[in-house]
Amino acid sequence: METILIANPKGGSGKTTLSVNIAGYLANQGRRVAILDLDRQKSASLWIAARPADLPEIVTLESSKGEDCLTDTLVIDSPAGLHGKNLARAIKLAHKIIEPVSPSLFDLNASRDFLTILADEKNVRKGKNEIGVVGMRMNPRTRAATLLENFLADSGLPILAYLRETQVYVNAAFEGKSLFDLPPYLAERELEQWEFMLDWIKE
Repeated sequence: METILIANPKGGSGKTTLSVNIAGYLANQGRRVAILDLDRQKSASLWIAARPADLPEIVTLESSKGEDCLTDTLVIDSPAGLHGKNLARAIKLAHKIIEPVSPSLFDLNASRDFLTILADEKNVRKGKNEIGVVGMRMNPRTRAATLLENFLADSGLPILAYLRETQVYVNAAFEGKSLFDLPPYLAERELEQWEFMLDWIKE
């Protein structure tokens, strides 16, 4: 089972938005997908509960029972403040780690510290995890994007996407949907922003 960990120590960085949309994409590709919702607010679990029955199924790990709920991919929506043994366990499970970063000095500083902690983890040092960064609520060719690029210049980590702030994500989430469940014309610009990240996830 492939595991994708979405992690950032700060709340409000966009972890759940990434988690449910990645899960939605993979489910639409025919994969059996589960989300492990570790966030206190359980937003991803509420999203799954609201998901229409006619869409590709996504389950919570807690609801997976028996052979009928075996999954191909597990997406971990991690809580704010993930650290210590809990972080180490999550990293040990993960094949890919995605860190969403919001456009503020505080978020960049928190992300810098978190990437340092990641680099010290045994699995990461052994090259068992791939790590990528996503600029959330951020457009390319803006000051925030330039700051993020400069911030990552010496890290060797890829910027997987810049995802702009838009109500498309909000409106889809209210209905238990991801971008990939919508008619393409409703999310054309957003889908373009995801292309490189999706190729990275599929590698």
